Amino acid sequence: MAGSDMMAGPDMMSAAVVTRHGEPPVCRRRPTPTPAGGQVLVRVSAAPITPLDLLCASGSSYLGAPALPYVPGVQGVGTLADGPGVWFPTRAGMAPGDGGLAEYAAVAVADLVPLPDGVDHRLIAALGYSAVAAWCALTMRGELIAGEDVLVLGASGTVGQAAVQLARLVGARRVTAAARSATAAERLRALGADAVVPLRADDDVPGLAARLREAAGGPVDLVLDPLFGVPAAAALRVLRAGGRLVNLGGSAGPTAPFDSATLRGGSLRVLGYTNNELTRQQRAAAVAAIAGHARAGRLTVDHDVRPLDEVTAAWQTQADGSAGARIVITP
Repeated sequence: MAGSDMMAGPDMMSAAVVTRHGEPPVCRRRPTPTPAGGQVLVRVSAAPITPLDLLCASGSSYLGAPALPYVPGVQGVGTLADGPGVWFPTRAGMAPGDGGLAEYAAVAVADLVPLPDGVDHRLIAALGYSAVAAWCALTMRGELIAGEDVLVLGASGTVGQAAVQLARLVGARRVTAAARSATAAERLRALGADAVVPLRADDDVPGLAARLREAAGGPVDLVLDPLFGVPAAAALRVLRAGGRLVNLGGSAGPTAPFDSATLRGGSLRVLGYTNNELTRQQRAAAVAAIAGHARAGRLTVDHDVRPLDEVTAAWQTQADGSAGARIVITP
């Protein structure tokens, strides 16, 4: 990457700009950022609209309301002046500064992760932090080893789709998926799930636990849980002695109705996971592994590519839950 910090962009660029908290960004012309010390200018080729972007822009994040106006986009993919492709994170919405939903972004050199030649930048943008979470929750936090059985809750989402494939790539003996989407079963089987269990709004813990255990063919070693709530409590009852549940989200509820006897009876472990705890080195290693699998055709997720000038409508679609896939913006 030598010499990359000498890249100069045009004076002005197009960018998604949040002008009011709680409202979608608009596409506007803005001055191209000038890299500060230790930064480099990246020509952005793709950036996703993520739940974290939506939360920060709402003004109701636990990190506080970001100063306006600003360019959102907590991650992106692009190229440097001398040609290499890179994945990059930003602190947009969490700290002063702009993000990746623009034609150019100023990024800390230490945060750049080189990408292999020929990898699809739009796919890497769609995978991004979601696949990093799936990979690290399975391998680092969940300590998955070859030959174990895995249950993935919320499997129709980006994290879940990635987790089904990555569990198989690590060497899981059997992967069972559970998803709310009635149309997800065929897709998840194509991605490597041995069985798919539909999640229903009226599920209770005993009934769902019985259906999960039947689909899994017995107890499992590891549960990946982005849902919490009733699904997590049911999944705990499917773990074999010494099993682990790794939670990385709470979209089904902020609390889960599990009991002490279940935990103690199986000597179970309930573990939390967040990407925020990763070191730069751990994050870079995870992105490199994901990019390698994607380049080889072993890893994909559903995504919808939209141009930057459609960012307002795309943002609203992602926010209201009607997208059906991770939306990726291409400048």
